[in-house]
Amino acid sequence: MFRTHTCGELRLSDVNKATTLSGWVQTIRKFGSITFVDLRDRYGITQLLFSESLNEKLEANPLGREFVLQVHGTVNERSNKNNNIPTGDIEILVNEFSILNKSITPPFTIQDDTDGGDDLRMKYRFLDLRRQAVRKNLELRYAVGRSSRNYLHEQNFMDIETPFLIKSTPEGARDFVVPSRMNPGQFYALPQSPQTFKQLLMVSGYDRYYQIVKCFRDEDLRADRQPEFTQIDCEMAFVEQEDILNMFENLIKRIFKDVKNIDYTDKVERMTWENAMWTYGNDKPDIRFDMKLCNLKFPSHTFVGSEDISSLISGVDFKVFDEAETVIAIAAPNCSEYTRKQTDELTEWVKRPQIGMKGLVYIKCNADGTFKSSVDKFYNEDKLKAIATALHAKAGDMIFILAGAEERTRKATSELRLHLGQQLGLRRSDEFKLLWVLDFPLFEYAEDDNRWVARHHPFTSPKPSDIATMINNNPVIENAAEYLKHPYANIKANAYDMVLNGNEIGGGSIRIFQKELQQKMFAALGMDEHEQQHKFGFLLGAFEYGAPPHGGIAFGFDRLCSILGGSESIRDFIAFPKNNSGRDVMIDAPSTIDDKQFDELQIKLDLKA
Repeated sequence: MFRTHTCGELRLSDVNKATTLSGWVQTIRKFGSITFVDLRDRYGITQLLFSESLNEKLEANPLGREFVLQVHGTVNERSNKNNNIPTGDIEILVNEFSILNKSITPPFTIQDDTDGGDDLRMKYRFLDLRRQAVRKNLELRYAVGRSSRNYLHEQNFMDIETPFLIKSTPEGARDFVVPSRMNPGQFYALPQSPQTFKQLLMVSGYDRYYQIVKCFRDEDLRADRQPEFTQIDCEMAFVEQEDILNMFENLIKRIFKDVKNIDYTDKVERMTWENAMWTYGNDKPDIRFDMKLCNLKFPSHTFVGSEDISSLISGVDFKVFDEAETVIAIAAPNCSEYTRKQTDELTEWVKRPQIGMKGLVYIKCNADGTFKSSVDKFYNEDKLKAIATALHAKAGDMIFILAGAEERTRKATSELRLHLGQQLGLRRSDEFKLLWVLDFPLFEYAEDDNRWVARHHPFTSPKPSDIATMINNNPVIENAAEYLKHPYANIKANAYDMVLNGNEIGGGSIRIFQKELQQKMFAALGMDEHEQQHKFGFLLGAFEYGAPPHGGIAFGFDRLCSILGGSESIRDFIAFPKNNSGRDVMIDAPSTIDDKQFDELQIKLDLKA
């Protein structure tokens, strides 16, 4: 028997008990004729005490870091207890040991405050996975998956597998393609999602389906993206939007309870896409803090319900505002004491290429009720006070204003809001706030191609009130400059995103289930009848056999885990992730294949310079 207990199991109640432990040597500390060793496994760390009687054997068989070691001994109460670990009250008095395997010196220390950089740790990921911090991340991932499965099972969902080798279909990103040896010149694609298969399962009568499934997208990477990622993929038949929202906000609440022991009792707020964009500057707002955008000057096209308060900033011959398409402000709480250095740093921050603004205007709402700004030359105190009133700014707050092209300015103000929220400690990783964003546009206009593209995917249904608009109007845009006046510009999708702490963690929609409406959708996206049949004939054919109303959602499993774990990178919660170039540096993939494989696939490689 290699072990009777794990390295995280024994306690004071086990004193004098005989035990056998196996694990990895983490540290070795010699004190004269006595040696202490910390032995580690997946479950924890236990201190071993090698007494003077084992000295000769230790000298003949010296231990090293990461040696695989087995010891037999007795549980003893420690004289110098360690309150930082669960086993810190005891140690093992070793009477016999065996080195099961030796280790060369690892390239970095296997501990939480490791000296290994990201690249080195990814190259030796099998060693990095031994660290307690990484183990906790994977344990959290497992707990999220277990909680999800338990909840969905209780709600009568079936876990049904769908294929990984499928047909390439347009879903918004590039496909990974796989050549077929048995069908020369033809290719499979790896699924970006199981979208069409789960809709076919609804046609087949499996009214509640789910998978925790791998998906693949060939796209540029960043901290929260991987070429292969995992979704909690779900679909339901005979449902409306309200049924989906209720079912899956309860799923996330269940995960909070099971994984974080959080009773999420708040009502999950709902917000339209337009309100999110106009009030927070993006469609995944972080509502843990206020600091809403105030539009001091609107562009020529505005959202419904916008209030024009441009008179507050006009009439003083300040060209920065007068010539800008839009002017947007936010009020940062308790920032009026910011120094010139701090405001200069923020100005430089908004000028960075990734933000793209030319400058930043500020107004200090001083504690004594006076106002001071960077544009005092143009705006007197009454004007500044009126602006502060419009933003509901209080004494001690500081107003920041950006001006420029509408889309860039709105995005930049949104980024500034998040940046300030982080600086001010308003975006705490231990606080969680859920939000549903609803009523997205069904279409976006692609100027380069002068055509409509699906904002989500081509299987999303319009809102019931907009179906007639979609059916009865021609999608062709006669005048590209007038696309906002086209009826399709105002069609709303029967779609929904769940947002957690400013991150989209899930998105879905009520699907199109009638063949004629699906054909109309494909036509709006520029697909002729031949292309529709070539790419989606199987789905259109299935809709002729009694397809039920259905809808679903997919949650970003990796992203949900990273948020619950307080990390900004999903890679921390994936056992073997890829780097930012999509490479697995541990196994050196992707890699070349030999000529024999090319010959079998009847493929000739032509790498152009």
